[in-house]
Amino acid sequence: MSTQESNAHQGRLDHQLAYWDQFRRAQPLDDARDVELFPLSGKGTVYSFTTVTTPAEAFEPFAPYLLALVQLDEGPVVTAQLTDVDGPVEIGMRVEMVIRKLRTDGSRGIIVYGPKFRPLMRPATG
Repeated sequence: MSTQESNAHQGRLDHQLAYWDQFRRAQPLDDARDVELFPLSGKGTVYSFTTVTTPAEAFEPFAPYLLALVQLDEGPVVTAQLTDVDGPVEIGMRVEMVIRKLRTDGSRGIIVYGPKFRPLMRPATG
């Protein structure tokens, strides 16, 4: 591996380590006695939404896209992109979390997946 490749690799590694360190520090797990972990259903309600037409440079290929505040059934509100929407979005619309492509990262084309929300699918009637 050349020095330039090694420096680039080290830079990516440093970036990832800084990200996870920041993520770890944001978690309220230093004193586990005060924290209760519980599973989330992944289902919720659209609390508010907007259509992003002028995104940050990294997200320009995806514009326009829907971005929503989703209140999960368990209470927390999360920000997420809406996907698989065939009709109009409405406040109060029921949604469920799905894993979808977020972006293609880097020159190697690594595909990064993550949570998005889609309208809640109804069970098929037979």
